[in-house]
Amino acid sequence: MTGFDIQRLSFARETVDDWARGNPRHTNWPVVYVIDGQRRTKKLYVGETTSTQKRMRQHLAGSKKDEGLDSVRVVIDERFNKSACLDLESHLIRWFHGDGQYAILNGNDGLTDAQYYDRELYRESFRDVFEALRSEGLFARSIPQIENSDLFKLSPFKALTDDQAIAISDIVEGLLDDLQHPDARSTLVVQGDPGTGKTIIAIFLMKLLADIRDYQDHDDVDPESMFAEFFVPENRALLASLRMALVVPQQSLRESVKKVFKKTSKLDPMMVMTPFQIGESDIEFDLVLVDETHRLGQRANQASGVQNKKFREINKALFGEDDPRYTQLSWIKARSKHQLLLLDGEQSVRPHDLSPAVLGGEVRDAKDAHRHYRLTTQMRVQAGTDYVEFVRAMLRGENPPRPNLGDYDLQIFDDLGEMRAAIHTKDAEVGLSRLVAGYAWDWISKKDPAAFDIELDGEKLRWNSTAKDWINSKKSLDEVGSIHTVQGYDLNYAGVIIGPDLRVDPASGQIVADWDAYRDKKGKENTGHLKGSFDEGDLLVFIRNVYGVLLTRGMLGTYVYVCDPALRAQLHALIGQ
Repeated sequence: MTGFDIQRLSFARETVDDWARGNPRHTNWPVVYVIDGQRRTKKLYVGETTSTQKRMRQHLAGSKKDEGLDSVRVVIDERFNKSACLDLESHLIRWFHGDGQYAILNGNDGLTDAQYYDRELYRESFRDVFEALRSEGLFARSIPQIENSDLFKLSPFKALTDDQAIAISDIVEGLLDDLQHPDARSTLVVQGDPGTGKTIIAIFLMKLLADIRDYQDHDDVDPESMFAEFFVPENRALLASLRMALVVPQQSLRESVKKVFKKTSKLDPMMVMTPFQIGESDIEFDLVLVDETHRLGQRANQASGVQNKKFREINKALFGEDDPRYTQLSWIKARSKHQLLLLDGEQSVRPHDLSPAVLGGEVRDAKDAHRHYRLTTQMRVQAGTDYVEFVRAMLRGENPPRPNLGDYDLQIFDDLGEMRAAIHTKDAEVGLSRLVAGYAWDWISKKDPAAFDIELDGEKLRWNSTAKDWINSKKSLDEVGSIHTVQGYDLNYAGVIIGPDLRVDPASGQIVADWDAYRDKKGKENTGHLKGSFDEGDLLVFIRNVYGVLLTRGMLGTYVYVCDPALRAQLHALIGQ
């Protein structure tokens, strides 16, 4: 479907009025438009309307006139209808934000993913619109490059799933109610499997709250948005002095989220913090959101002596003593009135992560307070929730039937070289395809860059050479990512190496952990406050969780190589190859 036309005009009252007189569709026809400051400022707004002249006048009388915008492009097609325009508007907003050239002035409350007649046919033409705008310099990258970027994947400009939208609405409603009572304190919990969009919930919510706080009476709010009811003066007043922060325990993911905040209007990278920064802060936050809450730490030997000292000092400053019962979650609760915890207990991967007892207690308390929200819709893995459940059952040593995975590409390989070549092929085809592995090999190359860490089937490989944004680093296709560089990220294809740390016991026939083969020292620490509280059964839980995370990174497919012959045979039978 082609045949659209892009009309160009200055963002000025006289020009708009002259343009409107030239064609009745300029005043009464569904269109999508882009207002940008390409010559003056790198800001941009995308909208849709059935009355272009009237809508431009509203923008010129409202806040858009103060943003340095000077140029309008109106996309007109005789086959456009309201639904198609809403869909194109949503696509363009997401693509512009993912491209990263412009600060997007839109709110994130009105993006849609609704079904309508001939939707797929219309969407084919959207790519032609994109290319036309790209030829004029409004986009710097191609659609595949944009959609494979962290800026796109972690963007707050998302069309939410039903359960995400309901959770966001309920959270905002509850938070606004609590803010009417200055002494109220609350803890909300969002729980979901890998790929259900927990990180997106956090980023989307912070952008939405900032939009409600800053909107002006003359700004346009989509009346059909399920969040429109929150854009009222009394809520703006409640949020006027809102202090909020997002805690991301993992360094790599935290750096990626900061990049998103830097490119998002009304959000700031300084809002993205470590648990230690929250603990040391002298600010009492109104709201702290915690992504990957299961990766917060308890009182155990830290990665460095400096962090051990900080842990002691923060505990003493906040609670008067350095007691093992105080965790990084304790700090967050002490430094904030309200907390939103996003978690999945089956993604804890180290003994000094929050204990199952602590996580279970938070879930129970949130349920009792009617502040618990469950995400079920699978956004990452195209095979859906059935695949995630299949993987976890498989790692528990059960005998689950292989579900109908549709077009999802799940394969098991007997030769690592073949799997490595397949990942290279997929990366050339669709991008963002990487090898990942359990922590079953020493990180020799950290001190000797010329050394190899993993040698199997004649293949020589190194662990990730950087901990920050490894997936997008130049060497990543030829390296192997660990759990600490990929947790929280999406890949198109993941080639997962299941190391000798997970094997089948020949006597019992059960899947067991191999203590000596697991090389993450922090992953099996049994000293200090943790001494005597961690055994091989606990290690098995963590190793299964590690592989459960790795096997659910691939959106389009997962390739598997297993070191232990008995476990390989068992997974062959389950995967069906």
